[in-house]
Amino acid sequence: MAESEQNPEHFLELIRRSKRGKFKIYIGMSAGVGKTYRMLQEAHVLLHNGVDIQIGYVETHNRKETNDLLEGVIVIPRRKLFYKGKELEEMDLQAILNIHPEIVVVDELAHSNIEGSKNEKRWQDVKEILDAGINVISAVNIQHIESLNKEIKEITGIEVSERIPDKVLHSADEVVNIDLTADELITRLKEGKIYDQSKIETALQNFFKAEKILQLREFALREVTRQVERKIETEVPRNIALRHEKFLACISSNTENSKMIIRKTARLAAYYNSKWYVLYVQTNKENADNIGLAVQRHLINNFKMATELGAEVIKVRSENVAKAIIETAEQKEATTICIGKPHLSLIRIIISTNIFNQLLKKLSASDIDLVILS
Repeated sequence: MAESEQNPEHFLELIRRSKRGKFKIYIGMSAGVGKTYRMLQEAHVLLHNGVDIQIGYVETHNRKETNDLLEGVIVIPRRKLFYKGKELEEMDLQAILNIHPEIVVVDELAHSNIEGSKNEKRWQDVKEILDAGINVISAVNIQHIESLNKEIKEITGIEVSERIPDKVLHSADEVVNIDLTADELITRLKEGKIYDQSKIETALQNFFKAEKILQLREFALREVTRQVERKIETEVPRNIALRHEKFLACISSNTENSKMIIRKTARLAAYYNSKWYVLYVQTNKENADNIGLAVQRHLINNFKMATELGAEVIKVRSENVAKAIIETAEQKEATTICIGKPHLSLIRIIISTNIFNQLLKKLSASDIDLVILS
């Protein structure tokens, strides 16, 4: 019997999972595809079937057809609070937990809560709701997925500040893509179904261009496909032995490149539904006395981002970077090591040591793949 099967904490975790609420996410390529509308449509169907479903938070943006669907569904009053002299409204987490409906609808999953709220992000509120055994239907746009941040910025030219860790999406029991063609979405915009008339022309000149919409649509379709593949891997019995991928991302104090390595490895791990690690080898040149406070802060932020994306962060002190990578890969049974392009300082450190050839030989002999990320 495996050690985890004998462990009382493992059994307790199984019980907690069984009591956790089910989580459904509607995902779309942009605002205006109809995620909120679809959630409210589903709420009416469930109500008709006698299900206790209530609205924790929805944002209709004053769209008439969406507002009309609020009729007949119980809306849990929002919590009012003052921030910088203004009265603002937030979803009332405690009220939802107290009322404990069978299902609650929570819109805008990536929303940042007002300062003074219990949790910093709405997805953290949703986690508490799920842990309380309440089922949740929620929605998010593809540009709010953390590991896609850089690619989305390159496509749209916009830095998306409100993001959710990939693990939130991966924790969903069901992910449904609300798909429209680029022409359909642009038509909805021109008809005033997304923004006020005063904003339409600006939107058409910026975000709502066909080539941008198509790329975002591809991201959304690909993400849902991967979610289905993850469910197949975990829920459909297989009669063949599978190689269980494990990724080891190797980073240095080079901030931007480290972010890229972390995000791309997160995407790879998400695709294979696999465990992954982030390794930082600290040499004497990179100890606290030899690198600036700004670099130290960036490192800490990178560790935090990696953790939020689902990685286990490993910090090792060694003057032999290549050897530390090999030993960590073997210890964690990694199948793939991910490093940056040769101009990175990490690669220069490896090449400057005489163990580089040993690294390549070891990887070849142990069937560990090496991926150089661009």
